[in-house]
Amino acid sequence: MDLSRLDWSLVQSFLRVAQAGSLSAAARDGGHSQPTLGRHIRLLEAALGQPLFTRHPDGQHLTPFGLRLLDDAQDMQAAAARLSLTAAGSSAALTGTVRITAARVVAQWHLPPILAQLRAEEPGIALELVASDTSENLLHGEADIALRMFRPDRGDLVAQKITELPLGLYAARSYLERVGIPTSPADLMDLDFVGYDRSDLIVRLLSEQGMPVTRDFFATRCDDQIVNWALVCAGAGIGGFQTVIADDDRRVQRIADFITLPRLPVWLVVPRALRHVARIARVRDALAHGMSRVGG
Repeated sequence: MDLSRLDWSLVQSFLRVAQAGSLSAAARDGGHSQPTLGRHIRLLEAALGQPLFTRHPDGQHLTPFGLRLLDDAQDMQAAAARLSLTAAGSSAALTGTVRITAARVVAQWHLPPILAQLRAEEPGIALELVASDTSENLLHGEADIALRMFRPDRGDLVAQKITELPLGLYAARSYLERVGIPTSPADLMDLDFVGYDRSDLIVRLLSEQGMPVTRDFFATRCDDQIVNWALVCAGAGIGGFQTVIADDDRRVQRIADFITLPRLPVWLVVPRALRHVARIARVRDALAHGMSRVGG
């Protein structure tokens, strides 16, 4: 095969399998079925004349040649993404689709009224909202705009800090009726906490407050922030949440005002190549204005 005419879809399938670690995992991530991915890998290996993977009980492992090819394939993917962004950046109309990604709590509680108002004002713009606590890759077209709780350090992304959301500690009123309201850090540490399973965010926050703990300190754990909050409201223990949401929830009571939690920053992020696209700039401005009012 003339490699200058190599089918780009074969390289994309190679990247999916290399990143996922197996054909089945790559198929679950979407794009192609497992048989199609396997066929693409065989075609690419035939074109290159060398094997790319070896099969192991835990999945597909890259061969030494596959490892060398991975860097070049990732460079091709990045170049294709830049071409796509450059092409998209030429649009000046307030029409088309804008894809937004945000943490699930932000997507559920804060964005619906902002996006509803935007749709009323700009009927030509279709909106796609990805509610996810993982970071979608803006440079590979997974989203056009991201609302994130950290500032990205890549120069090809433009980040704007739009607000800070205050946090507090809460417990269900039913739980406090059983155990009493803590009046000191020592009292607080004797109570049950709802924490995260794999994330170390709460562990770090408590350590910064002079209360070093480990993951095992939390008798109930869940990484899904919405489910985590539901556990707190049900009386499973104490947990942290945004005050703008939790203060209005009659099931819980804010406690431990002797503990000062940091405010949660919100960054609005867009690829540099898309920052002047009219529809994306319009959505970006609406999100910045709406979220700044949420943070107060």
